Amino acid sequence: MSASIARPRTSALSGVRLYLSRQASSPARYVLEQLLYATVGWVPTVVGIALRGVLYRLILKMDGLAAIENNVRLRFADHIRLGHGVYLDQGVYLHATPGGITIGDDTIVMHGAVLHVYNFRDLPHAGITIGAKSLIGEYTVIRGQGGVHIGDRVYTSPFTQIIAVNHVFDDPNRPFVEQGITAEGIVIEDDVWLGASAVVTDGVRVGRGAVVAAGAVVTKDVPPYTVVGGVPAKPIRSIVEDGRARPERVVYFQK
Repeated sequence: MSASIARPRTSALSGVRLYLSRQASSPARYVLEQLLYATVGWVPTVVGIALRGVLYRLILKMDGLAAIENNVRLRFADHIRLGHGVYLDQGVYLHATPGGITIGDDTIVMHGAVLHVYNFRDLPHAGITIGAKSLIGEYTVIRGQGGVHIGDRVYTSPFTQIIAVNHVFDDPNRPFVEQGITAEGIVIEDDVWLGASAVVTDGVRVGRGAVVAAGAVVTKDVPPYTVVGGVPAKPIRSIVEDGRARPERVVYFQK
């Protein structure tokens, strides 16, 4: 009887340890981070932003002032670095298991976006780095197991997916979950625009100034200043070489 009771207790304890190891760098860090989330993480309006701007410096790195809305979820906060002027909208989720998440100055992460490193396989290049003045659109998902490097002034539209990991499924006699993963990494250079619901797969480099059309699935490198679209994505036109006249249109600029 005693052995049968001990086994569930041991199993429960192992489950708790596993859970904590997936949430924070140590049990002490977990307690500190969860205490701050419980006390000020929910506070709305500029009052909450001001409180988090001060108190969250205890758990993450801020290079200047950053605005964090209420109900932002952070895991492994000590591996998160926010540049000056960064804005994290409501419902953003950052899971920064080593090697971490870095977001550059004046970059905006819109509500519902998920930046997820989740590196529990000791992958050597895991992490997410985003440059300055970029915009991560609503419900964008970035998976950084293979390493994701995003440049300056990169805009992702709603529901974009940037997935730097892939399952191996070559052996029909084994479940794919037992065949491991590949994680080559993704690079998106400066001044790139990714349309709504675009998908960038592992091992891809998107060149400077490129445009990925809405709904495209990018499986190969995109040359600089090229518009690509389709499934799989193919070049549509070159922004540099295309000298076609444009129809009359009204263009607005940011003030």
